[in-house]
Amino acid sequence: MKQSPVEFARDVQREALKVTWPSRRETLVTTAMVFVMVILSAVFFLLVDQVMAFGVRQILGLGS
Repeated sequence: MKQSPVEFARDVQREALKVTWPSRRETLVTTAMVFVMVILSAVFFLLVDQVMAFGVRQILGLGS
C-alpha cells in the first residue's frame, strides 16, 4: 500500500508525539553510569593484561 508524502509526514509527526524523552536527571544519571562502567572495564582489562603479560614473561624466561 503506497502512501502520499503528506500522509507519511503526518504519520511521522503523530509517532513523534508519542515519544517519551528521559528527563535531564535520568540522562545525567545514565551518562554517569556509562562512564563508571567504562572506567571499571578499563581498569579490569588493564589488570588482566598485566597479569597475562607477567605470566608470559615468566614462561618464556624473559622475567630476569
